[in-house]
Amino acid sequence: MSTEIKEREPLFSPKNMKLLTTPLNLSNPITVQVLGICSALAVTAKLMPAIVMSISVLVVMAASNVVISLLRNGIPPRIRIIVQLVVIATMVILVDQVLKAFVYDVSKQLSVFVGLIITNCIIMGRLEAFAMANKPWPAFLDGIGNAMGYGIILIIIAFFRELLGSGTIFDFRVIPQGAYDFGYVNNGLMILPPMALITVGVIIWIQRYYTRELIEEN
Repeated sequence: MSTEIKEREPLFSPKNMKLLTTPLNLSNPITVQVLGICSALAVTAKLMPAIVMSISVLVVMAASNVVISLLRNGIPPRIRIIVQLVVIATMVILVDQVLKAFVYDVSKQLSVFVGLIITNCIIMGRLEAFAMANKPWPAFLDGIGNAMGYGIILIIIAFFRELLGSGTIFDFRVIPQGAYDFGYVNNGLMILPPMALITVGVIIWIQRYYTRELIEEN
C-alpha cells in the first residue's frame, strides 16, 4: 500500500486565482460575454443603486454556486434547471429582505430589478457551466470573480451617467455652481436607458481594443 499523501492544492493557487481575475477583464461577463446587459441599463442612472445591485449579485452568485456545487452529485439531470432556479430564488429573497431592512430607500429605487436577479443569465450560466462540474471552493471563487467583473462595469457606467447626467456623485454635487453660471448644462440623455446602452458599447469597444489579442487567445 502506498504511503504517499497527495498534497492538497492551495486555496489561492494560480489556477484558483485565475477564476477570480479572468472575469475582471479577459472573460468579463458584460464586455466579453455580453451577458447581464439589462440590469446595466436599468439600475445605473445613479451610483448607489448600481453598487447595491453589484453587491446583491455577488452574494447571490457566490452563495448559489457553492450550494449547487455541494448538491451537484445528487441533482437529477432532468430537473437541474429547476433546482438551480429554486436555489437562486431563495438567495434573492434573502438578499431582498436584507435590503428592505437596512437600505430601504435604495431597495425602492431598485424596485423589481432585485427580483429579476433570479433570471440573470450570468448566474444561470455559471451554475450550469461551472458549479455543476466543480467543487465548492472553485465554484465560490468563480462566483466571486464573475460577480466582481459584472459589478465593476455597472459601477463605471453609473459613475459617468450620474456625473454627466446629474452633476453629482452619490447625490453630492461635484460640478461647481460656477460651471453652470458659465453655461454648463447637465446632459439629460445620460440618465435615459439608451445612453446606458451607448456607454456599455463604448466600454466594450475600449476594453476589446486594448485586450483584443489576449481575448482571442482565451
